[in-house]
Amino acid sequence: MIKGLAITPPILGRISIGRVVEKNGKRLPEKDDQFTITSQVQNREGWVSHPLDEELRKATQGSKLRSIPIRMLFNDPNLNLRAEYSLFDRQTGRPLCVGNGDTCRRLTASGMQSLPCPSPQACELAKGGACKPYGRLNVKIGDEDELGTFIFRTTGFNSIRTLAARLSYYQAVSGNLLAGLPLELRLRGKSTAQSHRAAIYYVDLAVREGKTLEGAIAEARDTDTRRRQGGFDQEALDEAGRLGLSNAAFEDSDEESPEIVEEFFQEVNEEQQPRIREATTDNRTRVTGLKPSLREKLERKSAAGVHS
Repeated sequence: MIKGLAITPPILGRISIGRVVEKNGKRLPEKDDQFTITSQVQNREGWVSHPLDEELRKATQGSKLRSIPIRMLFNDPNLNLRAEYSLFDRQTGRPLCVGNGDTCRRLTASGMQSLPCPSPQACELAKGGACKPYGRLNVKIGDEDELGTFIFRTTGFNSIRTLAARLSYYQAVSGNLLAGLPLELRLRGKSTAQSHRAAIYYVDLAVREGKTLEGAIAEARDTDTRRRQGGFDQEALDEAGRLGLSNAAFEDSDEESPEIVEEFFQEVNEEQQPRIREATTDNRTRVTGLKPSLREKLERKSAAGVHS
């Protein structure tokens, strides 16, 4: 296996509750009050809709898509949902620091380092909102591909906290049969003082509509028995997923990072950006041997003058 490359669950498409729109010549994230399921292909208008999106919308009879029937790929909640504090370079889109509030993996001029993670509120590098909670949830939609998933990415604390709790609870009450439970993603709304009483939307996880929790657990047991009889080894699948995700310091690749930054990390702090850019440029020089370009040197010199 190639070291330094995170082996993530195969992705068939994306699930989002927003989109990126162009306003005054800038591409900015815009929230929505419904789910959208897209492929992994983009055109000038944005992400191309996945056939499942239209299929599920037909079932809603014209209503907005606010629930999606899903199943989990793994029994281990931490494999289905990975959530961390993440700091990205706004220029290159590459992750620079990922932590859990206790320890972090940070890309520095001296290479990759393991350092204490005091959380964004107490971290010098994270000042100005440069670091956010960032979660990735992989789920299965339909039965066409047993190992293929759709990914939901979010920097919303409400979604991350709710999904983490639900996954942990469902794993516990089902006797570690999380992958066999018939579940659904649900979009919920709430108002807070910070939202000025306007509705904000987050993603929840629930037993599929029309089923009870007891019935869902019984179905999970039947599914587990059928799979074992057919030779399906769920424990081995979880272990393979665990090893693959631990194969790299950062899960997101250079190819994915620019889209992630564009959608979730648009806010740029003027005092923070030069330090982040300098760390990235220094590390590139160390790893590749390429010296900073004239443009990079001028940008760094200008930034030093502005913020000195």
